[in-house]
Amino acid sequence: MQNFEAFKEKLKSPKNIVITTHHKPDADALGSSLALASYLKKKNHKVTVVSPTDYPDFLSWMVGNDDVLKYSEGGKNKSEEAIDEADLIFCLDFSSLKRINEVGDLVRESKAEKVLIDHHLEPEDFAQYVLWSTKAAATAELIHQLIVDLKDQDLIDKDIAEALYAGIMTDTGSFKHPNTTKNIFDVCGDLVGRGADTAKVAKLIYDNNSLNRIKFIGYALNEKLRVIPELNTAYFAITAEELEKFHSKTGDTEGLVNYALSIEGIKFAAVIIDRTEAVKMSFRSVGDFSVNEFAKKNFSGGGHKNAAGGISHTTLEETVSKFEELLQENKNELSTKTKIYA
Repeated sequence: MQNFEAFKEKLKSPKNIVITTHHKPDADALGSSLALASYLKKKNHKVTVVSPTDYPDFLSWMVGNDDVLKYSEGGKNKSEEAIDEADLIFCLDFSSLKRINEVGDLVRESKAEKVLIDHHLEPEDFAQYVLWSTKAAATAELIHQLIVDLKDQDLIDKDIAEALYAGIMTDTGSFKHPNTTKNIFDVCGDLVGRGADTAKVAKLIYDNNSLNRIKFIGYALNEKLRVIPELNTAYFAITAEELEKFHSKTGDTEGLVNYALSIEGIKFAAVIIDRTEAVKMSFRSVGDFSVNEFAKKNFSGGGHKNAAGGISHTTLEETVSKFEELLQENKNELSTKTKIYA
């Protein structure tokens, strides 16, 4: 960590601490936040976790969930109070303050010192203390590293271990993605040794679907999947009416893009969804095609080389039309087959 000794000194006395993470937090974002909160509470700090938005119900099992302030879901006043009183604000699993919506301005203007812990590309320079590495598969991996570096590994209990394991499991695609390193297995081995029930965590996250979500996925696969074989691309375009038809909740579309990417020969996959206030996009790729660059250049987004997101403020139809035009502009790169194995 940058300025580690000063950071360690800062934590020696009780502080008012806020932990925040990106909007619509996933298992890594929430798991890292709640694990860090539990650890810091053991060190006698007063800790408040602020989420800019709601998040999927299948993450609600994590210890500390009931105390999370959801800024856009009735938690605005308490969140603002906590940020105003904070001595230290931890920013987890995002590289730019715009990723936390209105909370970003509050964090930027706060008198508190900031701590950035993240693994995404191109971090914004706003924090006094930075633990950042694109080599980390998950922010949860970095939280584990931080606790170890602070020589507090023995404070990792079953609840902390399971929250961190959830983040690592999901951000490695259940250990399928190329970011699955030896260190990942070493960290997960330590977490299991400290009580993490891996079968329980996997069941709660992956096998805990509502009937509406299963029906939606079936509908999307049967009716909405478009494959462009000559460009090795597959994508879904989902309307707001279709989300409403299946009573879609936060998290119900998560993972849909991976079905497109799983098709033989596909190197670029996307989900394009009309969220009413904007069109949100999720991009995935294999090989050398950088969806981070694609999202950053064309859809005010970013993320990782092979996993990124974007946004459009035009209609769904206009966004899809632009997306298809961009595919043609990237035809040379997309039409080349990607070797899965060397």
